[in-house]
Amino acid sequence: MAYTVHYLDAVVADVQEAKAWYKAQRNGLENDFAAAIEQAIQRIAQMPTAYGVRYRNIRFAHPKVFPYNIHFYIDEAREMIVITAIVHSKRHPYTTQGRI
Repeated sequence: MAYTVHYLDAVVADVQEAKAWYKAQRNGLENDFAAAIEQAIQRIAQMPTAYGVRYRNIRFAHPKVFPYNIHFYIDEAREMIVITAIVHSKRHPYTTQGRI
């Protein structure tokens, strides 16, 4: 089944904040981060059920290199994946629960 991917508005801010931090560490690192996140989202779109439910109906996926969690849920009725947060793995996962 082909799923479309949708993002909550807050996800854009999550990514922009992370990219700014990585750019401050080393110019160009923000592009590596963005590419890693995009690859992880592509893997989610291909096999969303491969990721276990962590709380409520939220699943986590991880880019291969960066310590971030991609929070998402599957809306079977609409055949879509909804990305609710992209946050550093050291943040408590429940800090983004209000976004659902």
